[in-house]
Amino acid sequence: MSLIPKSHLDMFERPLIATLSSHLPSGHIQVNPVWVSYDGIHVSINSAKGRVKDKNMRAAGKVTIFIVEPDNAYRWIEVRGEVDTITEDGADANIDQHSQKYLGKPYPWRKPDEIRVLYKIKPTKVNVLGE
Repeated sequence: MSLIPKSHLDMFERPLIATLSSHLPSGHIQVNPVWVSYDGIHVSINSAKGRVKDKNMRAAGKVTIFIVEPDNAYRWIEVRGEVDTITEDGADANIDQHSQKYLGKPYPWRKPDEIRVLYKIKPTKVNVLGE
């Protein structure tokens, strides 16, 4: 059963930038803009291995994703969840899919030594505002 209500599914289908909040070792919160997708079970994001958000998600495993409707700040969705899967398998294809959605072309900023990582986040609590 999906915790994401039908009224807000479009926010994952459109190229809306989400905000990812994760915990730093100091206890502070790190906030990053991210590309997202939703497969009916997991919210997926992608990053490069070794980045701060990668380390945060591996260490703490709990995150919050927040998306605001660009034309109506009173329509938003907050997804609190746990990182269910961290994998390099399929991560390169996933970043290209996200890039097609957000930029209309394959991911243009890939570095030769970069290892892409796919994170699948299982929603545990969802809050929404607006229809």
